[in-house]
Formats: sequence, structure tokens, C-alpha cells
Amino acid sequence: MADIVLNQLVKEYPGGVRAVDSLDLTIADGEFFALLGPSGCGKTTLLRSIAGLETVTGGSITIGGRDVTRLAPGDRDVAMVFQDYALFPHMTVRDNIAYPLRIKKVAKAERHAKADETAEGLSLGGLLERRPGQLSGGQQQRAALARAVACHPQVFLFDEPLSNLDARLRLEARTFLKRLQRDLGVTTVFVTHDQAEALAMSDRMAVMQAGRIRQIGTPKEVFQRPTSTFVAGFIGSTPMNLLDAAVDRDTVTVAGAVLPLPDSARGHVRDGEKVVFAARPEYLTLRAEPTAGGIEGVVAIVENMGVGALVSLDAGDDVIVQVTVPEGQEPEPGTRGWAVAAPERVLLYRAGDGELVGSAQPEPALTGS
Repeated sequence: MADIVLNQLVKEYPGGVRAVDSLDLTIADGEFFALLGPSGCGKTTLLRSIAGLETVTGGSITIGGRDVTRLAPGDRDVAMVFQDYALFPHMTVRDNIAYPLRIKKVAKAERHAKADETAEGLSLGGLLERRPGQLSGGQQQRAALARAVACHPQVFLFDEPLSNLDARLRLEARTFLKRLQRDLGVTTVFVTHDQAEALAMSDRMAVMQAGRIRQIGTPKEVFQRPTSTFVAGFIGSTPMNLLDAAVDRDTVTVAGAVLPLPDSARGHVRDGEKVVFAARPEYLTLRAEPTAGGIEGVVAIVENMGVGALVSLDAGDDVIVQVTVPEGQEPEPGTRGWAVAAPERVLLYRAGDGELVGSAQPEPALTGS
């Protein structure tokens, strides 16, 4: 078993800056877990703390039931792949892959044999005598992965390993990386600021903000039901519409439109309460004729997205509503339209703290000191 358990973990820098703030997290054995958040949220510091590259200020880290909080990185049985791959430029690919085994004092013949075997599995067999400077970005990434795989660690730690690749290679690499992790069954923690990567690759994910976890869940749970306006605004290739609204008995009024109160909010809001109406552009339909419950506006911008378009409706009073439409159904700028929400896809958030109305998910990670 190689589960990872973090208990009240704190990493504080001089001056009282907490990069990781009283964080609790359990990552299951064999799980592909993504840490997602904006720059400066603490995700890389958390990963480096698990690796032992950062000395934590408080709390504990256990891997496979073993307390590794004060152990050196080499004693934790983890392998880390860095954003810049950190390959030794003066070594061949074979020697780079075999380097962790060399540190463990494995005999030269044995470690080279293991390096060759691992390289073949990652399509590097013909590149073993090259140096990193003679490799493409994708080949360097695979060499870094091969080095991590060769030492059979309990845990893989990936610090944005795809960020230096071009768009097409990045798509290929994430499919390859996910398949490799599944085949090996190694517990994996993957840090990224790219929510598309986290949604596509992870079994579960945590969205971080200011050293704390705002939501943990499967990609589907986090995408469809964000537990705060922060998560709602961060997740998704197109931002979620977040509009000021007010409750009026069994309805909610938003941008002049009157919509049914979502079932998930019934019994959790008061008449007259100020809320935030939330619906993803993908869950809205654009109508060309007046529609009951539709948010009326003027088409301001149409952005081509390849298989469809993102339409921005100006609903007045600085309110912009975005709707995705299928290819071939793009409206002309300046025309009027009505954005109609699928009732079961509408969420409400409290205007004060931005928390989801009717949420059954607790926020244990927000219990900071």
C-alpha cells in the first residue's frame, strides 16, 4: 500500500507567509491525484513537501503507513519529475535513467539493464547513447519519466511535466502518461495550473487557493458542482457565468429574467436573499425569439472555438452572459438573443461567502489556524 496521508500540514516561510496552511488530505493507493490552482496557491510547495524537498513547519506526512515527515528525500521512496525535466546534460539517456539506481549502489550491469528495459517500454531504445541536448522536448519528457519509473518508487510526484511541450505533443503526452500510470499502478500526485489537464487525467483532484484546499472530488463532481464561486470561476475551458441575483419566494431574478428556484436551493435560502446565479455557457441555450425565463441581451462578441462558438450577450448594466452555440448557428453581432438555462444545471451561491447553496460537501480543508 502506498497511500499518502497529510495531517494538519503547515509550511510557513519567514515573515509568517503560509504556503500550506493546516492542510488535511488523503490520497488513495494507486490513485492519480491532481493538485490544481492558480500560481502562488501552494500546490508546488505541497508537492515538494511530500517529496522532502521542503521542510514542513508543522503536521505530518505518511506514505504507505510510514511517517516520512522528517526523512530525507532519498529515504521516502518517491520519484519526482520536474517541469524542466532536470536531466543531467553531460550524461547519456541511459546514464540519466540509471542514475537513481546508481545512487542506491546497484551494480553497473544491473542498472544499465534496467535502464535499457525501461527505455524500450517508453520508446527510447534508439536514443540511449544521446545526450539531453540532442533530444526533442517530448523525448526529454519520456527520459525523465523513464528515470522515475526505473527505480520502482511507491509514489510518483509530477510538477507540471507537460508545460514545456507544444499543444499537440501535450495532448499526446497526457494520454501516454495516464496510460503509463494505470499500467504501473503507482500512486501519483500531479501538479498543474491547467484545469483541462486535471480534468482529463485525474481520478480525483483538489482545487487550491492561498495554501488551502477549496474542493476535493472527481473531475465530474468539481466541474458540474463547484462548492464555491472561486472554484466555479476557475474550472472550465470557458468561465462559468456568475451573475448577481435575488430570491423571490420560489423564483430567482437575474438580469431581469425570472427563473424557477433550483431544486438544490429549496429550503436553503430566504425570500429576498441576495445570491449569485451560476450556469456554465455549455448548459445555456441561445434563442433568437423572446423566451420565458430567458436572459435577454444583445450579441456583443462571437468567438470561434472550432466545433462551435462562444457568444457574449450584453444584458445591460455591465452584465455579460456567455453561451456556447454549435457550429453553423453563430448569431450576428448586434442581434438580440435570449439565454435559457437548463434548470437542473443552475447553481446558486451565497452572495456573502461565495459558498454553494444546498451543498452537502463539507469544507474540512478550510479549518485553518
